[in-house]
Amino acid sequence: MDNVKDMLTNAGGSIVLAIVISIVGFFLIKFVMKALRKLKSFEKLDQTMTRFILNFINWLLYIMLIIAVISVLGVPMAQVIAVLASAGVAVGLALQGALSNLAGGILLLILRPFNVGDYVDASGASGVVHSINLFYTVIITIDNKRVTVPNGSLMNSNVVDYTAEPMRRVDLVFSCSKSERPSEIQKCILDAVSLSQYALQEPAPFAHISGGTNEAMEFTVRVWCKTENYWDLYFELNQSIVEAFAEKGVQAPALRVLSSN
Repeated sequence: MDNVKDMLTNAGGSIVLAIVISIVGFFLIKFVMKALRKLKSFEKLDQTMTRFILNFINWLLYIMLIIAVISVLGVPMAQVIAVLASAGVAVGLALQGALSNLAGGILLLILRPFNVGDYVDASGASGVVHSINLFYTVIITIDNKRVTVPNGSLMNSNVVDYTAEPMRRVDLVFSCSKSERPSEIQKCILDAVSLSQYALQEPAPFAHISGGTNEAMEFTVRVWCKTENYWDLYFELNQSIVEAFAEKGVQAPALRVLSSN
C-alpha cells in the first residue's frame, strides 16, 4: 500500500497537469479555429478549399494535443510510436473504407470535379453540394433532404455537374395532329419562345419535326438559357407553348408533352 501511495503521489502532479493541458488545449483549439475562419486570406479561396483546409487543421491540432498529453504523463514517445506503428497495420486493414474516403477527399480538393454550391448527380444522389469534408460529402436534395456520400464512392463513380457551365439547354417534345401545317406549328413554337425573358437568342432556338406516328407529328424544341434560369425556362415553355397551341386552335394531341430532358 505504501508503494501504491508513493506511485499515486508521484503521478498525481502529471495527471493533474495532463487534465489542465487537455482542458486548456480544447478551448485553445476552438479559439484558433474561430480566428482562422475570420481570416481575410480564406475569403479569397472558394468554400470547397476553405472548409477542407479548416477540417484538416482541426484534426491536426487535436492530434498534437493528444501527443502533448501523452508526453506530460511520462509515457516514452519511442514506445508510443512503436505501439502506433504496430497498431497502424491492423487499424489500416480494419479501416480500409475510411482511408479510401480520406484519399478521395484529398483528390476531390486537388482535381476539383465540383465545388460547394454546385448541383450534381453522383453515386445515386442528386442535389446541391453543401460541404466537402475529409471523409464524406454532404448533398442537399431539392426536397431538402441531407445525403451523406463517402468521398471514396464519389471518386470511383460518374459525377454529373449541372451547374459547371454558364449555359444549359432545355429540350422538350410536343405533338400535334398530322392535319396541321408543320411550318405554322414551328412558327407558333418559336413565337412563344421569343416572348420568354429567360430564353437566349444565341445559340438560336430550335423547333423542328423529329418524328411521329400515323396520327401525330412530334416537334423537338431546344432552347438555350443561363444555367441558373434552367428550371424557370423549362416550366415557362411547357405552359406558354401549350397556351399558344390552344390560341391557334391546334388539334390534339398538341396539348400533351410527350417527353422532356
